[in-house]
Amino acid sequence: MAESVYLDLIKAIVKNIETVIIGKRQSIEHLLICLMCGGHALIEDVPGLGKTSLVSALAGSVEMSFQRIQFTPDVLPSDVTGFTMFHMTTGEKEFHPGAVMSQMVLADEINRTSPKTQSALLQAMQEKQVTVDGTTHILPQPFMVCATQNPVGLTGTYPLPEAQLDRFLMRISMGYPSSADEITILEKNRGEGSLADVKPVATADDVLAMQKAIEGVECARGVLSYIVELAEFTRTHKDVSLGISPRASIALMRASMGVALMEGRDYVLPDDVQKMVKPVFAHRMVLQAQAYVQNRDAGGVLDEALQATQVPAMYK
Repeated sequence: MAESVYLDLIKAIVKNIETVIIGKRQSIEHLLICLMCGGHALIEDVPGLGKTSLVSALAGSVEMSFQRIQFTPDVLPSDVTGFTMFHMTTGEKEFHPGAVMSQMVLADEINRTSPKTQSALLQAMQEKQVTVDGTTHILPQPFMVCATQNPVGLTGTYPLPEAQLDRFLMRISMGYPSSADEITILEKNRGEGSLADVKPVATADDVLAMQKAIEGVECARGVLSYIVELAEFTRTHKDVSLGISPRASIALMRASMGVALMEGRDYVLPDDVQKMVKPVFAHRMVLQAQAYVQNRDAGGVLDEALQATQVPAMYK
């Protein structure tokens, strides 16, 4: 099985990240699946849980160009995309690239900047190119945006618009560590942080090869129907005002293909879809106002969808 060739590489990257990110195997795997699928990741949780460290550890584990943008209210769109200016000597226009002209971009605390600056990432994330003053610039490959954000409602945050959220393949949560894991974290951080000690175990070419391998993973028609039925459930649910789009269905399919590749298979199982449905679908859904009053959330609706949607007969 050709896909098993990548197992050792995937395990090496995960193990490398786990030297600094303790007890967060699921979050690490989800972030790596985003990279393997050529998608982007939104990491959301309260401050201090290691969101930025997780992305930095991935950047240190894979030999790719890396830029971090610390988003604040005064960051401008040109800081992200770049700008052109006239050279004083030659009189010609020169392009000064922004932080987005890198293979991996960390948009740190993305919801602390204005919607105008947030939207500067839209074209880059969807088309993998940016247009500045009428000239289009192709982004280096592979290209990935990893954004971190604090939960909406904390002081100084701007909610991301639905169009921006839809560009992220999945939303990843960190969660608090267990007591045992937190003790290990304390032991490892007595001195200087260990992120500087993370060395690359993979290259950009390795990532491109894995992204190519994803295309060879088989997703049977029964599994595709299962994905569509889950999406349709959200579109007709009484508590949902904005259901899942076909773009999100494609994202779930690709994320499920990523799970299969990570497990050394060249075909997708309904179990893969079930593992990915919340990380891929939940942040794209908007509930009715009454649902929020009743403390309903997207995760609860997706639990209903999984219970109500029949698994294809051939996989039972």
